[in-house]
This record gives sequence, C-alpha cells and structure tokens, in this order.
Amino acid sequence: MNQNKTVQGYSFTPPFVKGGWGGFFKATVQLRPHKSPPAPLYKGGGAKQSLNAYMRGFTLIEVLIAMTLLSIMVVLLFASLKICAQSWEKGESKIEAVNEVAVIYNFFQRHLSAAKPLWDDFSVANQKTFSFHGDAQSLQFVGEFPASAGRGGLQLFSIQQQEVQDNQDVDGTQINVILTPFFPVSEGQEIQKEEVILLKHVKHFSVSYLGIDDTGEVGWQNEWVERETLPRLVKINIGRDDGMYWPDMVVELKVANDTAGLATQDTDAPEEDPEMPDDGSDDTGVME
Repeated sequence: MNQNKTVQGYSFTPPFVKGGWGGFFKATVQLRPHKSPPAPLYKGGGAKQSLNAYMRGFTLIEVLIAMTLLSIMVVLLFASLKICAQSWEKGESKIEAVNEVAVIYNFFQRHLSAAKPLWDDFSVANQKTFSFHGDAQSLQFVGEFPASAGRGGLQLFSIQQQEVQDNQDVDGTQINVILTPFFPVSEGQEIQKEEVILLKHVKHFSVSYLGIDDTGEVGWQNEWVERETLPRLVKINIGRDDGMYWPDMVVELKVANDTAGLATQDTDAPEEDPEMPDDGSDDTGVME
C-alpha cells in the first residue's frame, strides 16, 4: 500500500510510527519536491499552453503602430534635411551674387578710373580720333595692364552689350569686353585680340557721362562722342534677369579731374596789371 501523500505540489512519506496516522502529527515531516509537472496557468490547459504564454510576441496592431511612428520620424528627418539644403543653396547664391557685384565694381574702378586721354592717329590714315568715346549702350577707353598680366602695355577696352542666341547656357544678353593693343603691332605680327564675358543674364545696360555739354553747363549726358577731353564721372547702370538690385556704379576719372583742377587753378590766379604805377622807381625797384 502506497502511503505517499501530496500537499500543495509536494509529496511526502510519513515515517512509521507506532499508533498509525495518529502518530504522524507527532513525527517530523520530510518534504521533497513532487516529480509531476507544474500546474497550468490557465484552467483546462496543459504544459503546451503554459509555454506559449511565456513566449508571447507583438500583435499586428503593435507592429503597425511602430512602423507608423518610424515613418513619421523618417519624414520629419528628411524634411529637416531638405530645409537645411535649401537654406545652404540660398546662402551660396547670395554670396555668389554679392561677389559678382564686387568683381564688376572693382573692374570699372581699376581700369575705367585710370583711362588715358590719348589720340588715335594711326588706325585710319589722315584721321585723328580721341580714344575715349561711348554712347548709352557701349563704352571705349584706353587703359593699362601690368606686365604680370601677360598683356602688358596700353590696351583698348571696348565694352558693349551683346545678345546671345546660339549659346544655350546663357539666355538674353550679356556684357562683353574686347581687349585690343592700342598701338599698332609690327609687320608680320598678329593682333592679340581677346574677348571676355564680363557679366551674364543682363536685362539692361546703360552708361551716362558727366561733363560740359554744348551749352556750357555741367550735366549727365547719354553719349560722349567727338570730344577732346574725358568726362569727369561715368555712371553705369546694370539690371539682371533675376531681379536682383544692382546699385548705380559711379566711377571718377582721375586724369579728367586732375586736368580740371589745374584749369581751375589757372583761372583763379590773379592777372598781372600791365600798367605799373609811376612811383618814381625804375624796373629794379631803386628810387631815382
């Protein structure tokens, strides 16, 4: 007869004592783990259901919610990167435009302000023309390049606005500068003529000149032709296709202002009186 008993998952065998089960409560109980599997967590289930409960994963709704949150975070990240890239491009475009204005301004300040008042009596036989002349859309003057530039000596600058038709990279018009040696070259030597694009995407280009007109008054004029002197100031107005504002560039011609200053000093000098007063002295200032 099996006398093993089970109490709350543990089995024990009461020791043999006299008096039968009555002596059980007086003896020391020896407990040991029961070898049977633990009771299931859910009613009516077995060991398989208990194992599945411990290995429970994510539901489909939880996975969809996680994917949705991840998608939102990725969209926000790419939107922030796009805004940063656009801001960077705008900053680069602004810096490039400012640098372009500075380059054009420095070009006119360096070369136009140092224009030479020279006469050309060798290009056309029996004809003498002044080197500086221009109208509302073009300008021509003589400047000097340093020897380190590769085109040393006096150069004839021809600045004009030109329409672009065949070039697909540039739309509208552009400002070109043509460089030609002012003095004639020796026989058998080719003329080193060079054309450079000064500015692209030009909407309008106008030049005006400050000087004395035919009536003797000083004012701005739209052309400077058949003159024998340089204008005092040259104003250049440029407009771009992108609508960016370009301030008027006013260039002072140094040689013209120096000549005008000398003429003013000669005019303001007091005239000598040809008739000397008869004060009884001779030309040496000694009294007779």
